[in-house]
Amino acid sequence: MVRVKRGTTAHKRRKNVLKKTKGFRWGRKSKYRQAKEALQKAGTYAYRDRRVKKREARKLWQTQINNACRQHGLNYSRFLNQLKKNKIELDRKILSQLAKEQPDTFKKIIEKVKE
Repeated sequence: MVRVKRGTTAHKRRKNVLKKTKGFRWGRKSKYRQAKEALQKAGTYAYRDRRVKKREARKLWQTQINNACRQHGLNYSRFLNQLKKNKIELDRKILSQLAKEQPDTFKKIIEKVKE
């Protein structure tokens, strides 16, 4: 069997880890073991926060829709309930955009719902 030296592979792997931790603070940017741990945590947070970002956006849309509904004498839960009963299928993102950018259209939707 031929002897295989693994130095170049190990060096390349370490170099890649340190490249990804560029901009981290203290020894986490320059010391391999700390950098590896920091990178693992960063990956975990990134995965988790991709879901949290969606959650936060939905909360914001709900708040914006509720605010727009209350200006027309209706609250959020009743508004959504009436939307479902009237089979108007608009998601929260679109409704909040309409409430912000096109209040006339949003008002028409509310009038349709109140009937």
